[in-house]
Amino acid sequence: MTEERILLVEDDQEIAKIIRDHLRRTGYEVTWASTGQEGWDDFKEESYQLVLVDLMLPEMDGLTLCKNIRLKSDVPLLIVSARQEDEQKVKGLSLGADDYVTKPFSLSELTARIESHLRRYQRFQGGGPPSSGHLYTGDLQIDVTKRLVTVEGTLIPLTAKEYEILALMATHPHRTFSKGELYEHIWDQADTERNNTINVHVKSLRTKLGEKVKQPKWIETVWGTGYRFIGEQT
Repeated sequence: MTEERILLVEDDQEIAKIIRDHLRRTGYEVTWASTGQEGWDDFKEESYQLVLVDLMLPEMDGLTLCKNIRLKSDVPLLIVSARQEDEQKVKGLSLGADDYVTKPFSLSELTARIESHLRRYQRFQGGGPPSSGHLYTGDLQIDVTKRLVTVEGTLIPLTAKEYEILALMATHPHRTFSKGELYEHIWDQADTERNNTINVHVKSLRTKLGEKVKQPKWIETVWGTGYRFIGEQT
């Protein structure tokens, strides 16, 4: 029996039951969510070793869910969808999905793909203890274990939110984050009021880092959109 936990996000009750029951018979522990939002809530609350996501979901579509999951975790992420268009496959894979399984499919094929991705993920996880400190150009160091940031050896006194903004962007270098995305992931709620919170925090973060807006070393403004981290890891 395996101990891996799988999150299945599928709005079709009949299909979900078939997949869930088969995977449970195979030995996996399966949690089923019937909407994208429910799947996102489940993912944030529990620990999973793999996620299966349908694209056509109520409340939150599958592509958005994939994007949210990938920003939080590198867990294997498989899209299971009846949509066969190459554009959808490319979009899903570009958002960080590891595989795309087109319906209809055999349960043996799905199981084989799941086992393959879990083996690779386990090998990756077992490759040795991760380094807690990440050093970037400009002598910026982010210690993800202690949640500390230093520049040229000097400790930078960041607030919790400032640290989380910096760490999130540094984990996904050169990816442009809209202000709404940053707010939703750091504050864990929708930015329904389009407030100025992110601007204020990024301005404070830059000041503490000694960053110049017109000559950025690490945080670059993408005008009209948001921000991205441009520091290179050394």
